[in-house]
Amino acid sequence: MRTLNLKDIPTPCYVMDEAALEKNLQVLDRVQRESGCKILMALKGFAMFRLFPLIAQTLQGVAASSLHEARLGLEEFGKQVHLFAPAYKDSEFPELLTCSDHIIFNSFSQWNRFKGTVQKASKKVACGIRVNPEHSEVAVPIYDPCGPFSRLGVTRHNFAEENLEGISGLHFHNLCELNAHSLARTLTAFEKRFGEFIPGMNWVNFGGGHHITREDYDVDLLVELIVRFRDRYPGKEVFLEPGEAIALNTGVLVASVLDVVRNQMDIAILDTSAAAHMPDVLEMPYRPSVIGAGKAGELEHTYRLGGMTCLAGDVIGDYSFSQPLSVGSKVVFLDMAHYTMVKNNTFNGVGLPSIAILRRGGHLDIIRTFGYEDYRNRLS
Repeated sequence: MRTLNLKDIPTPCYVMDEAALEKNLQVLDRVQRESGCKILMALKGFAMFRLFPLIAQTLQGVAASSLHEARLGLEEFGKQVHLFAPAYKDSEFPELLTCSDHIIFNSFSQWNRFKGTVQKASKKVACGIRVNPEHSEVAVPIYDPCGPFSRLGVTRHNFAEENLEGISGLHFHNLCELNAHSLARTLTAFEKRFGEFIPGMNWVNFGGGHHITREDYDVDLLVELIVRFRDRYPGKEVFLEPGEAIALNTGVLVASVLDVVRNQMDIAILDTSAAAHMPDVLEMPYRPSVIGAGKAGELEHTYRLGGMTCLAGDVIGDYSFSQPLSVGSKVVFLDMAHYTMVKNNTFNGVGLPSIAILRRGGHLDIIRTFGYEDYRNRLS
């Protein structure tokens, strides 16, 4: 993230760095060019549609998980829309067909339920089945799609090959913030269980969770894995659908100190919230980095950073600073583009952060602010 003039930023505010986003897109473009795969942006991770025109210059479309995401992809991204959800509603399915180019079914029962509607539709949609390779790489159980009793994907034991007529692709997903070595092991498991069906398909979707734009990610290995797969199965399209890799390290959340209280330690209360504005801090859980801060006790002044909601556990973490914090001090949380704006909420009636873009020329463009109506209109 480039240097920000913090005094010009109303807080709380998500700030996206246009130049950092372009840097990530260059890496993803290299993967596409060298491997021949097609990369989609998973909207569940990042859906800032003001930046879709820039992203669409490189990526091939979006991966959606609901009707609203599919509509957003169709209307704002303007390229391919690939849809997967654990199940589809009868009332929404006709509109989903109009929004999507690929629809992936989570079970053969869902495929058989909607197969007739797909076949009668005026728009031709490619249909696929999500499979579960029964191979886990993710350490945190809540994020492991292939863990015990997972509801996501068809296992080999339950794979109804007699119902494949009309199915043109297979989809698997078992990664979360992982490197290419995890994909290598997953591909082995996927081909062991489902390799016999790949020749009859037109495409295979390798899912998301590929941390491609992380500094230590092995891009060369990723390219090699895709090239070798396409060599083994000539003519098959390969899709990847990362969400986090697009927006990784491209945005920050700027907050201000509202008060400093003491209860056995100094506690800074901010105008932001882990529960409302960065839910993954509590769900993952993890401790986000803060510009200029260290671990507790590392620098001279240590504070617990807390949110402004009444949730007792609305705590971001313990940090130390070289200078004391006071009312009005700005605190900048790093890597706050993905899984923030798409997951934030108005718990306690706390206002949503503004959204801004740091343009490549250095100008700060505040593109959206939120108010009472945004809170009220979510209720009844």
